[in-house]
Order: sequence, then structure tokens, then C-alpha cells
Amino acid sequence: MSHILHPKHTKLPEKEVEALLAKLNISKAQLPKILSSDAGLPEGCQIGDVIKIERKDDDKTVLYYRVVV
Repeated sequence: MSHILHPKHTKLPEKEVEALLAKLNISKAQLPKILSSDAGLPEGCQIGDVIKIERKDDDKTVLYYRVVV
């Protein structure tokens, strides 16, 4: 369950992960980490999954990506 002030967390499908990593020219190990015990993670997340975090900032949405450890 998410709070209104809590940013939206979404687990990325593997095809989107591959596209993101290719676009940024990085590996999963180079992404920032998020703990598997984080309360904001969606149900069913496992170690190694990539999470997209969407934060609303005034009139735009800022995206962050994290790998579950």
C-alpha cells in the first residue's frame, strides 16, 4: 500500500531493463541500490530486479532507477 506522499515504485520488465542499461551504457551493478526490505517496493520483488521510482516535482516527473539487493 502506498501513501500519497510516497513516490511510485514499479518493477521493470526484463526487456525494459535491457533497453535502459543499453541506453545508459552501464551494468546492473552500476545502478544505485535499494534494499529488499524497503517498504516502498512492490509485491514480489526479488534481488536483482530493477525498480523505477517516479517522483513528481512541480510540473514534471523525475525518474530514478535502483537495483534490489
